[in-house]
Amino acid sequence: MSFLQPALLMALPLITLPLIIHLINQRRYQTVQWGAMMFILAANRMSRGYARIRQWLIMAARMAAIGALLFAVSRPLAGGWLGFTGAGKADTTLILLDRSPSMQQGAAGSGGSKLESGRRQLVTTLNTLGSNRYVLIEAGTNTVRELAKPEDLLNSTGAEALSAPSDLPAMLDVAKEYIKANKPGRTEVWICSDVRRDDWSPDDGRWRTVREGFLGFPQGVRFHLLAYPKDAPENLSVRVTNVRRVKSGDSAELLVSLQLTREGSEAARAVVPINFEIGGARSEFPVEMPGQKFELKDHRIPLERGRERGWGKVSIPADANPADNTFYFAFDQPAPRKAVVVAEDTQTARTLQLAASVSPDPALKCSAEIVQPEQLAAVEWESVSLLLWQAALPEGDAAKLVKTFVDRGGRVIFFPPRAGGGGEFLGAKWTNWENRPQDAAVETWRGDQDLLANTLSGAALPVGELQIRNTCALSGDFTPLASVRGGAVLLARVTTNTGGVYFCSTTPASSDSSLATNGVVLYVLVQRAQAAGAEALETTRQLLAGDPAGEDPSVWKRLAGDGEAVSTEYPLHAGVYSAGERLLAVNRPPAEDLAPVLADDVVAGLFNGLDFSRVDAKEGSLSSLIEEIWRVFLIAMMTALIVEAGLCLPKAVRVSGAPS
Repeated sequence: MSFLQPALLMALPLITLPLIIHLINQRRYQTVQWGAMMFILAANRMSRGYARIRQWLIMAARMAAIGALLFAVSRPLAGGWLGFTGAGKADTTLILLDRSPSMQQGAAGSGGSKLESGRRQLVTTLNTLGSNRYVLIEAGTNTVRELAKPEDLLNSTGAEALSAPSDLPAMLDVAKEYIKANKPGRTEVWICSDVRRDDWSPDDGRWRTVREGFLGFPQGVRFHLLAYPKDAPENLSVRVTNVRRVKSGDSAELLVSLQLTREGSEAARAVVPINFEIGGARSEFPVEMPGQKFELKDHRIPLERGRERGWGKVSIPADANPADNTFYFAFDQPAPRKAVVVAEDTQTARTLQLAASVSPDPALKCSAEIVQPEQLAAVEWESVSLLLWQAALPEGDAAKLVKTFVDRGGRVIFFPPRAGGGGEFLGAKWTNWENRPQDAAVETWRGDQDLLANTLSGAALPVGELQIRNTCALSGDFTPLASVRGGAVLLARVTTNTGGVYFCSTTPASSDSSLATNGVVLYVLVQRAQAAGAEALETTRQLLAGDPAGEDPSVWKRLAGDGEAVSTEYPLHAGVYSAGERLLAVNRPPAEDLAPVLADDVVAGLFNGLDFSRVDAKEGSLSSLIEEIWRVFLIAMMTALIVEAGLCLPKAVRVSGAPS
């Protein structure tokens, strides 16, 4: 059992007070032998057993009344999972709300989402428990906001739903730094989440640092998770995968490709009406969805004559989660894609030039130029989307030019020089070449994201068919994207704020690998990097919520989307925004569509060693997480007093011979 005022339980020894009084009264009298009383005592021996039992029952009733009173004033709680025994009122309560799109899922007929239900239940619970200070760690921005009272959760902009994921490790790190800086007394940390993998990142190394930080605090820190793990098997999500404007005779058309996804392993065949809206014009196109996924490729929508750029949205009927029923997009004539190749090996340079200059779409103009390192200053970087570099890593002025290009949003792929070593870029550098006696296959690669991700249909790239003969070891801070048998890194990405920097540990030369002869992987890798770099050159961009990707949100103006969103949080809300002459479409990340729920033991392991408790709730539920039950003990006290009074009444005596 839990108590809000556990200190009052220290008075429980007062339960023995009736027994102590009884023993004291026993010592007040001295036994004196008196012959006349001996006959009376002998007469009473027959009823002594009943009298003694009644005396003990009276004493037990008095002790029960005192105990019930003490329990009542200690304010007992129903809901022992809170573990508040011996704790009392918290000095500071930190609140971490998961505001990701999956938290907008609601129960059928309830009218309340997971986020709304969690906020209401937290308000009720925190009002009951009390605290000297309430602090909200805002998801998305990871900023700290103090609340005057728990009810502020219901109308605070920092507690509203977002289109961006929640970074739980980062939010807990902010909470840790707050405790470290403010040094509060006993602290409670309340987390409300649907425990989706993309929000919790259980494999992230930050969890260990956060856990060790909390373990080092001298004051007590308790963690309580209010979880909403239930998914919605029939929920549908829509995502636009590609938008292209093409000429059609004297007019133009927009080719829209999209993907429908349904949660759950089993899905029945269903007809889904898809609504398209472009420039105020609406159209509907019903599709038959046979299973869990469906792809619609190049759906043609006529455009007005002379309309070269604009924006629109695709939507499906409302279901369990409204956050994934709409997807925004912006379109324009595609910007030309230009690559610059710097290579010390002539054959490698030509191979890379060919991979970058062959367009995957006749409507796209792709070109590649081979230059020498000393010619970099003359390159028109404003029109370049990709840099392919097979030489010693850039240094001095060349490194500054490349760094500026990356900061602008460009992409760079480094291939190792023949001599190995040679400089350092963004903390990574080549070391020594490693010769492999037998051709080594690629053992692992990231098929869920980045340059080697699966195709839109879900098919994997033939990365496993590559033969790697020589690799150059890479040292520094990077994220491996592919590794060959034996553990050597084949492709890695260096962390950058904008743009992208990749290192491929082999070259397309036939003596090093089969990248050129089996050219599918090399071509896709180069074209994906070039497409990503070209986005920074276009007047329209598709952005993931939460990542402005080098844009300045302070100049954004909303054209479509959540009308309640404040301007400082535009990058966190799905919609279309203008930034000068640029059109920006912001949408939820792909991981939010089918993010798996973490297993209970995985979540418990993240808080290993910490004072952690969890309760699972259901969206739409208005029941309180805890309830004070002091009234039960008051009723028990009154019942004990009534029993005691009844036992104290004198026994009724019938007078012999009394008139009837």
